[in-house]
Amino acid sequence: MSGSDDPWAKWRQPEAAEPTATPEAERKPVSTVNRENRPKMKSAEAAPAKAKRSAPAVDAPVAEEKTVDPTGTLGVRRSVPREPGKKPLRGGSSLRKPAALKAAPLAPATPAEWSVKADRPERNARPAPAAKPPVVRDGPPPEGVRLSKVMSERGLCSRREADLWIERGWVFVDGERISELGTRIDPNADVAISKEAKFDQAKQVTVLLNKPVGYVSGQPEPGFTPAITLITADNQLKQSGDPEFKPWMLRSLAPSGRLDIDSTGLLVLTQDGRVAKKLIGDDSQVEKEYLVRVSGEMIKGGLKLLNHGLELDGQALKPARVKQLNEDQLHFILKEGKKRQIRRMCELVGLRVIGLKRVRIGRIKLGELEIGQWRFLRADEAF
Repeated sequence: MSGSDDPWAKWRQPEAAEPTATPEAERKPVSTVNRENRPKMKSAEAAPAKAKRSAPAVDAPVAEEKTVDPTGTLGVRRSVPREPGKKPLRGGSSLRKPAALKAAPLAPATPAEWSVKADRPERNARPAPAAKPPVVRDGPPPEGVRLSKVMSERGLCSRREADLWIERGWVFVDGERISELGTRIDPNADVAISKEAKFDQAKQVTVLLNKPVGYVSGQPEPGFTPAITLITADNQLKQSGDPEFKPWMLRSLAPSGRLDIDSTGLLVLTQDGRVAKKLIGDDSQVEKEYLVRVSGEMIKGGLKLLNHGLELDGQALKPARVKQLNEDQLHFILKEGKKRQIRRMCELVGLRVIGLKRVRIGRIKLGELEIGQWRFLRADEAF
């Protein structure tokens, strides 16, 4: 077959020699394209392309092409130049909003900064809160005295009981039923209570106990036992006409007056506010009688000082009646009951108390009660 009849003859001819390489400084950047993955051209398009490839380089500007990943191959991924200031994508939409900046935690102010802040009174000064205006009540002050106070002062009941009875409508003032708390009346008005109030008051009990050493009379301290735990059916000294002991009788049963943990004798516990007020009220005149065993030597004139002239906690004591029964025993009658009063009085005159027993409160004596025993206050008894 002749060369003119061979259609592939021109493809068998050697390619034209490449033009002489230009200096490095004059060479224009040309993008590199993966030839293996270049789409194949038809014969009609291949010749012009080859002719172009054989032509010498020209100085015309060549647009830079971005490198793209080949499709359908496992070729190495080449980096694609990106625009300045544009962050690379890590997946997801390119329209993702930038994450909000978190404010750094404020460091505590140093002493130097305190001094700087202190030098800025115009910034630190805050307007003082406006003072509340005094409450001004229209009209004259209320007249009369609170009904509950009048009832307490007359010994009808305690203020707490009075408020309860008023709420229940058990109180009458000059024959008119009163049921509103805070009612004020003429202090000379006639006050009476209903039979329901008297019945309620009759259910309140008062207990007489011969307290042993080691029991506290009031609120228990850690490691000690309150005296009320001795009020049981087994420890009761029963008398004719006494009610039957019930556990509910211990409710609101409180001591009226203290008796030291190291002391023995008569202790009164009651639910009746009238009894409590009479025994421990500020104006109480009820006498308490004690037998006291002492040791040591009394200072000169000490017995006179025990009767009157001593003071405790900066307050003068009320006059007492104290006499010496023998070398180691004293007899006290007081009308007040400060904490550890007799022991502290004896210390002021050079004596130390080694035993104390209360034998009487008002007209009620300890009597035949044994240590740890108790009994009810009878209806015919009063302090």
